Amino acid sequence: MDIISLPVEIDETKIDGRYRLVMISAQRAKELSYGAKPKIQTKSKKVTTIAIEEAIQDKLEFLVGEEARKAKEEAKKFDYRKMLEEKKKEATPEELTELEKDLKVYLHEKETMDKKALKELFGDKQEEGAEE
Repeated sequence: MDIISLPVEIDETKIDGRYRLVMISAQRAKELSYGAKPKIQTKSKKVTTIAIEEAIQDKLEFLVGEEARKAKEEAKKFDYRKMLEEKKKEATPEELTELEKDLKVYLHEKETMDKKALKELFGDKQEEGAEE
């Protein structure tokens, strides 16, 4: 099924217009691109096409009207940074990924090298100032 080249028929009772279809599909395509599993079996490979097919087949849930406004306000109140900081505090060193461990080693080595470089650059000047 070549969904893009065919006129898309939507159920007017579920999706009230093409704009809504585009908005729902765009949000779902973003989720799919981040690794979400498709909710339908399809031959399509592109996330946008899969998202449109899911929306047309009524496999996606979405909010409209006052419910959508309330959900949007609640989402604004939620502080993702605070949640991530709390999760990091809870994490033990055993839970750190290999990449995080490598990064810590790299930063430690870089700090050591920077201190040596500063000592080499300014160490001679400090010794000369001490002799005078």
